Amino acid sequence: MRGISLRAVAEAVLQLLMEADVEGLIGAGRYERNGERMTWRNGYRDRAPDTRLGSLQLRIPKLRQGSYFPPFLEARKVSEKALIAVIQEAWIGGVSTRRVDDLVQAMGLSGISKSQVSKLCKDIDERVHAFLDRPLAGEWPYLWLDATYLRQREGGRIVSVAAIIAVAANTDGKREIVGLHIGSSEAETFWSVFLKSLARRGLRGVKLVISDAHEGLKAAIRRVFSATWQRCRVHWMRNALSYVAKTQQSGGRRAVLIR
Repeated sequence: MRGISLRAVAEAVLQLLMEADVEGLIGAGRYERNGERMTWRNGYRDRAPDTRLGSLQLRIPKLRQGSYFPPFLEARKVSEKALIAVIQEAWIGGVSTRRVDDLVQAMGLSGISKSQVSKLCKDIDERVHAFLDRPLAGEWPYLWLDATYLRQREGGRIVSVAAIIAVAANTDGKREIVGLHIGSSEAETFWSVFLKSLARRGLRGVKLVISDAHEGLKAAIRRVFSATWQRCRVHWMRNALSYVAKTQQSGGRRAVLIR
C-alpha cells in the first residue's frame, strides 16, 4: 500500500522541504501577497530519483523567473542519511528544531523554521502511525522480535526507552516490518500488549518466533501466540562472547561462525 509506506513518508518529507526552500527564494508563501516577493510559482516538473527506499516520485517547483532545483538532487543522488535522520528525529519524541534544521542544511537546503518543523513532524507522525496501524492479511508463520534502547526527551528530561520491532515473513517468503512500539521497559506486560496489538491487526498463523532469551518476552509469546520459540543466534553469539576475554574475542567469533 503506497500511501503508508516508508517511501511515501520520504516523498512527503522531501516535498515539504522543497516547498519551504522555494518559499525562501520567492520571499512569500503560497497565495501570500507580499511586497518583498521576488517571483511567482509556475507549476511543477516531475522527477523520480532512485534510492534504497525505491524510486521517489517528486514534484519539483518551477518559477516564472529564474529556476529552482533542489541541492540534494544535483549530484543525482538523494542525501539519504540526512533524509532518514530527519524522519527519525521528527518521529522519535522530543524533536529539536535546531537538530532538524542542521539535518536539513546537511541536505543542501537553506534551513527550516520552527513552524515548518511542526508541520513536517505532524505529517510524518500521521503517516508513520498509518503504516504501523495498517491491517495485516494472510498467514505469517515466522516472526522476529527485538528491542534496542534509545534516549528520548520526556517532560523536559532525557530518559532511556525501549524501542521494540517486529518483522514477519508470510507464506510467500516476503518479509515486512509489522510493528514498532516504544515503552519504558521490556517487561512481560509491555510485550504482551504489543503482541496482542499485532494479533488484533490480523497477524495470524504464527508458528515460530525468533528472539532473545528475555523471560518476559518468552512468557508473552506463549500467552499470545502459543507458538514455538527459538533463540536468536546473533544474541546467543553476543552473550557467549561476553564470557571471552577481549584479546581472544576475534578468534572466538571465527570459531563460532565456523561451527
